[in-house]
Amino acid sequence: MPEQLNLIATTAFGLEALTKREIVNLGYPAEIIAPGWIRFCGSEEAICRTNLWLRTADRILIEVARFEASDFEVLFETTKQVRWDRWIPVDGRFPVDGRSIKSQLSSVPAVQRSVKKAIVESLMASHRATELPESGAEYRCQVALLNDHATLTIDTTGPSLHKRGYRRYSTVAPLKETMAAALVQLSFWNRERPLLDPFCGSGTIPIEAALIGQNVAPGMNREFAAEAWGQIPSAYWREGRTEARDLQKPAFEERLIGTDIDPKALQSARQNAELAGVGEQIHFQTRPFGETTSKRQHGCVITNPPYGERLADDGALRQLYESIPEVLRRLPTWSHFVLTAYPQFERLLQ
Repeated sequence: MPEQLNLIATTAFGLEALTKREIVNLGYPAEIIAPGWIRFCGSEEAICRTNLWLRTADRILIEVARFEASDFEVLFETTKQVRWDRWIPVDGRFPVDGRSIKSQLSSVPAVQRSVKKAIVESLMASHRATELPESGAEYRCQVALLNDHATLTIDTTGPSLHKRGYRRYSTVAPLKETMAAALVQLSFWNRERPLLDPFCGSGTIPIEAALIGQNVAPGMNREFAAEAWGQIPSAYWREGRTEARDLQKPAFEERLIGTDIDPKALQSARQNAELAGVGEQIHFQTRPFGETTSKRQHGCVITNPPYGERLADDGALRQLYESIPEVLRRLPTWSHFVLTAYPQFERLLQ
């Protein structure tokens, strides 16, 4: 039986239950262990599948150790005892990131230096080496301290999972792909219902919806840090992508609608949709929000209206948000899902 690893999926605060559901749907029992952290068990093959398939996670980490560490001696000696050579070869690069919350070891730089030194000594002893050139593949390590408990991990992902590879053209303060996917999954939308995003910007929400509707694995068109590791057979990655291609669904009848007042944003949206392979599934149109309407009886409005950086004029911002309830009343039988940081929005809906 393949070795079972302790793995951690990280996600944005508030999305833990959704990410956990995605992991469970892939066949791996999971539990939320801290804000933004979901632990699950799986083989090396699970590293490939979760990196390819998770829509709302940021990273997949290998948990290599977990222990109490209230002083530097315990942190150093325990870290040194870990079999780092199980993953990191003699030429592997292993930068160390750190964070500390509610712990006696509160100096993150000092914690990082201690862990780095301990890994160096462990690897030099295990590999019987006099030097570690760090010229090979990257094995980014992290030490996370929470309430004097240390968790040591190695990142398998590389650039965050929200970087699907299709958004080469962007607008000001764009919505992350992972957050857009979460918003779509939390809505009542499915591939048989109309979807409208009246503030589509660079198109992230309708693009993510189209990928979900066609069951396209979000990591299909990018690479991951662990693909360069000799410890994980390249066949696992090939098999994972083959499985993902086999599970894709054909285009569906409903064309998703993305509208925006900015023609340049819509140009970016069209280019991004083409790069994502869903250009034919989405219709982008220049249209002011105030003209939003639809002849369809039922559907979903899923949107992230501009605020802050995206609309600096406070007067215009307030005027826009005051118009949202009035415009959405034109679609009384539709479901409305709005993600915004505008502080007065809930009061405007009363």
